[in-house]
Amino acid sequence: MAKITYIDASGESRTVEAEIGATVMETAIRHDVPGIEAECGGACSCATCHVYVDDAWTETVGGPEPMEEDMLDFAYDVRPNSRLSCQIKVTPALDGLVVTTPERQA
Repeated sequence: MAKITYIDASGESRTVEAEIGATVMETAIRHDVPGIEAECGGACSCATCHVYVDDAWTETVGGPEPMEEDMLDFAYDVRPNSRLSCQIKVTPALDGLVVTTPERQA
C-alpha cells in the first residue's frame, strides 16, 4: 500500500491508502475523493480526472504520454505539472504522493 494525499481547490486534504498497481484515479473513486469525476472510467478519453502533481513529486511521477497530452488539451487550467490521474499507476515509489484537484474539471 502507498499513501496518497489529495488536496482540493479550497486546500482541504485527504490522505488515503492506495493499492500498488491501481491508478491514482481508481484510488480517488474508491475513497470518494471530491474533485475527481472520472467520466470515462480511466480510459484516457476525457479530462475529468485532471490533477496537479506536487512539485516534489513531478520527477518521480514522470510526464504524460502523447495520448494523455492530447486529452489534457480539454482539461481546465492546465499547468506544467498537470496529469490525468487515470494514467498514474501507484507504485511503492509513490508512497506519500501529493496531488491537487483543479477548481473544476473540464
